[in-house]
Amino acid sequence: MESLVTNLLNGLSWGMLLFLISVGLTTVFGVLGVLNFAHGSFFMLGAYLCMQMMHVMPSFWVGILVGPAAVALLGVVIEVFLLRRVYGRDVSFQLLLTFAILLVLDDAVRLIWGPGYHVVDAPAVLAGSVPLFSHSYPVYRLFLVVVGPLIGLGLWSFFHYTRWGKIIRAAAVDREMAEGIGIRVPLLFTAVFAFGTWLAALGGALAAPHQSLAPSMGDKIIIESFIVVVIGGMGSFPGAFAGALLLGLLESFGTVFAGRAQMALPYILLALILLLRPRGFFGKEI
Repeated sequence: MESLVTNLLNGLSWGMLLFLISVGLTTVFGVLGVLNFAHGSFFMLGAYLCMQMMHVMPSFWVGILVGPAAVALLGVVIEVFLLRRVYGRDVSFQLLLTFAILLVLDDAVRLIWGPGYHVVDAPAVLAGSVPLFSHSYPVYRLFLVVVGPLIGLGLWSFFHYTRWGKIIRAAAVDREMAEGIGIRVPLLFTAVFAFGTWLAALGGALAAPHQSLAPSMGDKIIIESFIVVVIGGMGSFPGAFAGALLLGLLESFGTVFAGRAQMALPYILLALILLLRPRGFFGKEI
């Protein structure tokens, strides 16, 4: 029973981080039609900038406010000066461009912070552990389990009840019609890309006390994010939530029941989804 609860909480905490990253990725794809390989690098930058802010102003909460905001500004620059040049072109142009951005950002992190590992401490209020049966469980992971659904609820409310959220949904359904009714699509594209970038960076900032920081941390997360998006359905908000939870739990319980084979489980799940339901759980029929 104890092992079951521990693995359940581990899966939920990791799944919530995956959700934050994947929902940004699927939102950008749904509106802009861009598969952004650099999304994992924005996650990495959010973690590193949060760490840097904690060195300047020793406050984790300042770090998760300033770090993601700075990455979102970088997202604005990238969309305006780079991505706009490849809209409407073959998807290979977008993939090559975003992959190049990924390489540049990875090398920039190595140049600024070095190739080694870094550790970020959880804030004092979330440090330590709480009793869980005969052992203890980190408070910060419980914080992730709670804050993840709250952020998800906030995002869902934003998309369904705010003017900007409805505009984003309208543009995702029919970009040409949105432009025809007066929506400034270039400005919308910039805002959506910055928003998706901010979500990835927020996930990185929240992940900083959860895992060690390294220049390659974005490479693994982008692969898992793509798996989540495919499982849930491209451009689907509920799909991103369901896919992230499923993948988080699969990885957590896989370490117990599958051993080393756990590393292959996400790819096996991806293959099964592509074979049995290519549009994902919540994706629309093409």
